[in-house]
Amino acid sequence: MATVALEKINKIYENGFQAIHDLDLEITDQEFLVLVGPSGCGKSTALRMIAGLETVTSGEMRIGDKVVNDVEPKDRDIAMVFQNYALYPHMTVYDNIGFALKLAKVPKAEIDRRVRQASKILELDANLDRKPGQLSGGQRQRVAMGRAIVRQPAAFLMDEPLSNLDAKLRVQMRAEIAALQRELAVTTVYVTHDQIEAMTMGDRVAVLKDGYLQQVDTPQNLYDKPDNVFVAAFIGSPSMNLYEAKLDLTGDTGVVRVGDQNLTVGSEVLAARPALRGHAGKKILVGIRPEDFEDAAMVERNTAGRQLRSNVRLIEALGSELMVHFDINARPVDSGDPDAVEESESSSNAVGRFNPRSKVQMREDVTVAVATENMHFFDPETRVAIWD
Repeated sequence: MATVALEKINKIYENGFQAIHDLDLEITDQEFLVLVGPSGCGKSTALRMIAGLETVTSGEMRIGDKVVNDVEPKDRDIAMVFQNYALYPHMTVYDNIGFALKLAKVPKAEIDRRVRQASKILELDANLDRKPGQLSGGQRQRVAMGRAIVRQPAAFLMDEPLSNLDAKLRVQMRAEIAALQRELAVTTVYVTHDQIEAMTMGDRVAVLKDGYLQQVDTPQNLYDKPDNVFVAAFIGSPSMNLYEAKLDLTGDTGVVRVGDQNLTVGSEVLAARPALRGHAGKKILVGIRPEDFEDAAMVERNTAGRQLRSNVRLIEALGSELMVHFDINARPVDSGDPDAVEESESSSNAVGRFNPRSKVQMREDVTVAVATENMHFFDPETRVAIWD
C-alpha cells in the first residue's frame, strides 16, 4: 500500500499546450480518490502521468517514498484499468487474469492461487474457461478488475472504466467497485466525467477545470460548500440554479433581489456567511439547489418573503419526485462548464425538485417557495464563494 503525491505538477506538450497547471494533490494510503471534470479538463492526463504513460514537464511525482518522475510504468507498482478493458480475445478469463503474473515469471502454483482468489471475489468462478467474447460487458469489466487485483499493486488507477456500460449496469458496477476497493484497502485514483459516479464512489473528489484543480474535498462538502461557481454548478444533478442578483441589508436581515422579485435573507444566513456584509448594496451571484425550490402549496410553514412567482414550462414526473422547469425573470450565470447545455431564450432557467403530489400543471402560474437559508452566494468578479 502507498500514498500517491503530486507536487506542483505541470504538463506542457510540444505544441505549447499546457494540460496541467501546478497540480498539488496527495492521495493517502488506502484512499479512494476520484478525479472529475468536463471533457478536456486534464483528469486523464493527470492519471496517465501517475501511471508513467505521460511524462511530467515539471514538479515531483511520488508513489510511497519513491520519486517516480523518471521511473518506467512497469516499475511503478501500479495496476491500471482502462475504459476499453484491453482484454486478449484469444485467451480465456483465467489466462487474461493471470497474464501479467506469467510475464513476471511468478510460479504457476502462486498464479493459480491468486487467479482463483480474485475470481472468487469477483464472482467469475463459473467463467474462467470462457473467452471475453462470450461474456457480458459487466463480466468483461470484472475480468479487467481481476487482472489488476492479482498483481497486488501499491495503487489502482482507473480511467473511466464504466463508460462503455449501459446505465443500469453502471449503477451496479460502481457499487461493486467501491465495495471491492474498501475490501482490498488499496489506494485508488479513479477518473470519470460523471459527477454522480464521483459523488457515490469517492472518499474524496478532486474537481478539475482547464488543467487547474478547483477543489478537493469529501463529496458532501463539495455539495454543501463549493469553493466557486464552477464547482457549485458541476456538482449536483440537476445543476444548481445560478442568477445575477443584488444584496441589500438592514441590520441582521436583508433581501436578495433576483430579477424583479425579492427573497428574504435571514439572520442565520448572515451569521453563517459574515463576509456577505461586505457585499451589501452590491451585485452578487446567488445559487439555489433544485431541492431548495418547492411548490409553495405543499409547504406547511410560512413562506412569506421566501417566494418566487413563475410559470411552469415543463414537468418531468419521476415517481418519487417532480422535476419542474420554470422561468425566473433574472439573468442566469454561465457556470464555465464547456459540457453544459446552453438554454435557449424560450426555455426555462430554473429547475425545482418538487413533491410528487404537487398539483402544478404545465403553462400555469406557480408560486415557488425557496429555502433561502440554503442559498449560496458568490462574488461576481472572482466567482468565489462568499463565506468568512
